[in-house]
Amino acid sequence: MISKVNPEIAAQLAPTGTLRAAINMSNFLLVVDKTSEGDPIGPSPRMAAAIAEALDVPLTLVPFQTPSEIAETAGTGVWDIGNIGAEPQRAAVMDFTAAYAEIEATYLVPARSNLKSITDVDKPGIRISVPAGSAYGLWLENNIKYADLKPVKGRQAFEQFVNQDLEALAGLRTQLINDCENLPGARVLDGQFTAVQQAVGINKGNQAALDWLKQFVEEAKANGLVARLIEEYNVQGKLIVAPPG
Repeated sequence: MISKVNPEIAAQLAPTGTLRAAINMSNFLLVVDKTSEGDPIGPSPRMAAAIAEALDVPLTLVPFQTPSEIAETAGTGVWDIGNIGAEPQRAAVMDFTAAYAEIEATYLVPARSNLKSITDVDKPGIRISVPAGSAYGLWLENNIKYADLKPVKGRQAFEQFVNQDLEALAGLRTQLINDCENLPGARVLDGQFTAVQQAVGINKGNQAALDWLKQFVEEAKANGLVARLIEEYNVQGKLIVAPPG
């Protein structure tokens, strides 16, 4: 059990007396379902609940349809912590802990494709469909040199990939495997171009709170909390415990 925190840290992390946790509803590994009232269920909301318990404050989950919306509302007083992938663009407006879990990101290619490996994709003339603002999409924006990125909102990336006959679709491996069922002959490439770093973010300017959260995340990995949540929600092999920060 992670120890309770001193009241000063609790006041900095939950200034209203309630911890308001922004949850990305589009990540199907971290939010596996919803209650009848629409509240998210899964490893991400349970991590938020564990943080609230350690702070000894009530918890309110604040659902967002995309991680970009969470980053866009940083500093507006809408949320106190945001459970999303840590990427450099988001770090410009939020501070992050180390990752508590990782998700493999790779490519889906159509049946006609000659692409065999991850490194084959970043070549001139290759068009990559990708959900705009996703953590792995942001990674691609920072790292793709030759291919042509085609970011669009959410599941429109799959539709764009199919309708425009693009060469590759970037995504989380589990989702891409599911997408293959609707595309005869399509293949998910082995390996990964990145591992999405699922972390806890907070608004900037709260260093003491950030230091405590960093310690919390490391303890949650070390004491088996993250592993238990992965097992409880049956996402083993899809979501993995991140290495020590």
